[in-house]
Amino acid sequence: MIAKTVSAAKYALLSFRRNPAATFFTVVFPVMFLVIFGFVFGNENIESDGNTVKVATFIVPGILTLSIVSATFVNLAMGQVFRREFGQLKRLRGTPLSPLAYMIGQILASLVIVVFMTILVTIIGRVFFGVTFNLSSIGVFALSVGIGSMAFSALGLSVTAIIPNQDSAPAFTNAMVFPLYFVSDVFFFSEEESTGFFSKVGDVFPIKPLNESLRDSYNPFIESVSVPWSKWAVVAAWGLFGVLAAAKFFTWTPQTERR
Repeated sequence: MIAKTVSAAKYALLSFRRNPAATFFTVVFPVMFLVIFGFVFGNENIESDGNTVKVATFIVPGILTLSIVSATFVNLAMGQVFRREFGQLKRLRGTPLSPLAYMIGQILASLVIVVFMTILVTIIGRVFFGVTFNLSSIGVFALSVGIGSMAFSALGLSVTAIIPNQDSAPAFTNAMVFPLYFVSDVFFFSEEESTGFFSKVGDVFPIKPLNESLRDSYNPFIESVSVPWSKWAVVAAWGLFGVLAAAKFFTWTPQTERR
């Protein structure tokens, strides 16, 4: 079981490298946003209680959130639809590889990409914009990344059921997440939380609580980061929904064979 799962993860990483669309939306896209926002807004200052910090400090956690969602939800959804429509998933059902081992392998591969993107975004933020991390909150930060990655991986696998084919996969996935980025404060660069109707909409979905959990670990105005149990609960609940939906609706055969 373990050996087959690891093999599935290696295969998923190899397929990821060979998929230009997945590579762009997962790696290039977040880095592009970080560089653009960092150089345009990053040197502006935010003042609170007599202390001053650069806006870049709050850009980095927002881009980390975007990176996690891209590496898990977007990457898995697009990748599985491509494999399904080209008949790869159907052929896998005829091999000794169990569905569970395959799914876990896909999630492990996504976690590897998340770790890579977390390191990459952190280094870029530090080297180019001088963004520092609150080391005392490393445990909360790591758990936030882990819970978010698992939840969005499950959601990425489940959403494949409503994506009709490989051509529409990029449009479908980005249409789902981009509106949520804006109502989830991913592009709201401040130590304060936004308010209003759209902010309350964001509270219902998993991107905003993940983003807030990560932002607290970078916020220099917070002396001691508390464990965000309520935010983790929202993200985990969506992850559980994703697991149940994937178990019920995930399909292995191309759309043309299901008509």
